Amino acid sequence: LQIYQQQEEQKKLLAQAETYQKYAEDINRAELYAGNPKGKFTLVEFFDFSCHYCHKVYPAVKKIAEANPDIKIVFKPLTFVAPISQYAAKAALAANEQGKFFDAYKAIFEFEGRPDEAKVDELVASTGVDMEKLKADMNSAKVNNALSSINDLAGKIQVNGVPALFLNGKQLQTIDGAEIQRQIDSVK
Repeated sequence: LQIYQQQEEQKKLLAQAETYQKYAEDINRAELYAGNPKGKFTLVEFFDFSCHYCHKVYPAVKKIAEANPDIKIVFKPLTFVAPISQYAAKAALAANEQGKFFDAYKAIFEFEGRPDEAKVDELVASTGVDMEKLKADMNSAKVNNALSSINDLAGKIQVNGVPALFLNGKQLQTIDGAEIQRQIDSVK
């Protein structure tokens, strides 16, 4: 029975690897990113602004962005943990229209607690964005389509929980910063 279970698990892992390979270009597509846009390595984070574990991995992601000049970190916001998740994701995507995505991402993740819409506005405004433009962009087809596209991709590759991290198309099974860095170092 154990051998059968191991074989089934191996089949599942192989199928997942094939799925990730099939959608590698979509996974690595960088509408939202930090770091080197032409980096040799790509770390992708599927996250939700309301996710407790995403808040735990945030310091590691920030440190990796700062410590690795040869890495591009791609962000894929999802919105299923709490109702405020969608508002925060739209605000961050709209901040990207003003070149301030990573600043908005950091501001929201550095806030202690669960923000409401007014607090998200305050946090994103602290990055220096034009709030009138931000509000208009939050309701734009571009922002809504981007969120929908990310959600569709997450469904196709079966991202059922966050944070989900991928390094050069391979899913990482950790949220420990030192382990993430070790895996980055192992592919350098």
